[in-house]
Amino acid sequence: MSASLPIDRAFEGGPTTVSAIDTSKPHSARMYDYFLGGKDNYPVDVAAAEQVSSFFPDVSQMARTNRAFMHRASRLLAERGVAQFLDIGTGIPTEPNLHQIVQGIAPEARVVYADNDPIVLRHAEALLHSAPEGRTDYIQADVREPDKILAAARETLDFTRPIGLSLVALLHLVADRDEPARIVRELVDSLAPGSYLTLSHATGDFDPETWERVVEVYRKGGTDAQVRSRAEFGAFFTGLELVEPGVALAASWHPELGEPQGGEEIPLYVAVGRKP
Repeated sequence: MSASLPIDRAFEGGPTTVSAIDTSKPHSARMYDYFLGGKDNYPVDVAAAEQVSSFFPDVSQMARTNRAFMHRASRLLAERGVAQFLDIGTGIPTEPNLHQIVQGIAPEARVVYADNDPIVLRHAEALLHSAPEGRTDYIQADVREPDKILAAARETLDFTRPIGLSLVALLHLVADRDEPARIVRELVDSLAPGSYLTLSHATGDFDPETWERVVEVYRKGGTDAQVRSRAEFGAFFTGLELVEPGVALAASWHPELGEPQGGEEIPLYVAVGRKP
């Protein structure tokens, strides 16, 4: 697991400070980049991604649907007055990034990103182009080390004020043995009342056999993966007040006029919950 590393220190000395990128096995962030049509991936990532596509041809649509949900959820929170965000499992920068969405509404917003793939760090300068009134930072860290993420995030965010915590398309890459419910609870417990939790999560509820095959591709590549049911997903929001419509499939959560159609049947549960 990677140590916490704020971006303003990570880039001192240039690219030699970036840790080695392992191209011998696929990485979920680079596979996701491939699904979105990006170029920041390697043959090993492409091979695994294409195997996933052979089992679930709508996987690229799923990635786009997930991205669109992140945009809508972040915009909604910024419109509700949230001006601080902690985005864990950021992935390779893809415009518009979260800070571009929220700073378009609240230019003073502060955003901290965290990811554990060195290739994300290599491209993370794209995440630093903050509005002059706001700030963005990056932490090289693993969600399984929430204490390190929180310690680094406190250098930028004020934890006495509401924060939007985003774990989008991340928890289905955390196995039960790593206690994702405990991780979420530790992160949420650190937040002030009025903060929000935003989650999206793949599910096998509608086609379990296909998703067993997809999960196996990730596991063979060394990435823990585990789809969960609607009830298991909803349990992550225990003690929180769900924003309407509660737990829903991604395409049906606050759809926006003019947004590209499609994705209605994508097996991706989403929800946003408020800490009372």
